[in-house]
Amino acid sequence: MNKTPQVLVIYTGGTIGMVNDPLTGSLTAFDFGDVYKHIPELARLNVQLTTHAFPHPIDSSEMNPLWWKEMAELVYNKYHEFDGFVILHGSDTMAFSASALSFMLQGLQKPVIFTGSQLPIGTIRTDGKENLITAIEIAAATHENGTPRIREVAIYFEYSLYRGNRTSKVSASSFEAFRSPNLRPLAVAGVHIDYTGETVSSSNQLELFTGFDTSVALIKLFPGLNWTIYESLFDTNKTKAIILETYGSGNAPSDSKFHELLLNYLEKGGIVLNITQCSTGRVEQGKYETSSFFEKNGVLSGFDLTTEAAVTKMMYALGKSGGNAEAAKAILKQSICGEVTV
Repeated sequence: MNKTPQVLVIYTGGTIGMVNDPLTGSLTAFDFGDVYKHIPELARLNVQLTTHAFPHPIDSSEMNPLWWKEMAELVYNKYHEFDGFVILHGSDTMAFSASALSFMLQGLQKPVIFTGSQLPIGTIRTDGKENLITAIEIAAATHENGTPRIREVAIYFEYSLYRGNRTSKVSASSFEAFRSPNLRPLAVAGVHIDYTGETVSSSNQLELFTGFDTSVALIKLFPGLNWTIYESLFDTNKTKAIILETYGSGNAPSDSKFHELLLNYLEKGGIVLNITQCSTGRVEQGKYETSSFFEKNGVLSGFDLTTEAAVTKMMYALGKSGGNAEAAKAILKQSICGEVTV
């Protein structure tokens, strides 16, 4: 006799958990203890749901590593009680949070599915109901031998399931708010859920690591950038690592001030990671003369990392290495949990 899958639904905040207050007309967070009242369709799933709501809903813009730590610890502490986890989250920073948890929870053998919505759950045309129902179904899905179909952190939105650390938000208004630019979806939901992609496979025990180091700067290049304005960022006493969003396949201008700042920073032990501004493709340092300077002087290639994955992986690498720059660089050069094609 097959047991009923146990899924923990964690509400952190975001649009999906909002309903209209009939007295004021304003949006307020609904009580997830009454989730079946708002979404009666859930009762038809062969899934035993348990809900956990943060005491105060976190606006997506207020998300930070302390909240990532709380989410990761909750999954870790409840890991053996549930078959899968669904995290309801504001869409604006969802890709950052999904990337962060993929590094915080190494060795996952169960699904941790992020989802949310563009319209509140209490709105007639909401996308939240389908997103939540299907996310729960995916979190409970198993192979015939009983092992979970998904064994990683993922994002489900508008009929597609994406690897969390390969995903970016691309639209503020479309229901198709997310894309995974360099990796095909893990699953596509139509009449049936088609598990088209390969999930991350790990034989390791679940390991929790939340000691992220946030001494990271992100600089997006643009024509006419005045490097004097950014000079204070190139201080290794304050900034341990800099992520450069460069042009095309990793190119940057041959600006003398930029090169001076970069060389001094690298010589003092700073870490520089080169990622592309383009939504698809990858960094190929040395392909053009404008990126050969990076290759010669120790700038690391970010290959096809998304910005969200680059930021959270850097925080992870700095924390995990305990301040040892060479150890952090070694982490950055490898794929930790399917976040990059090296």
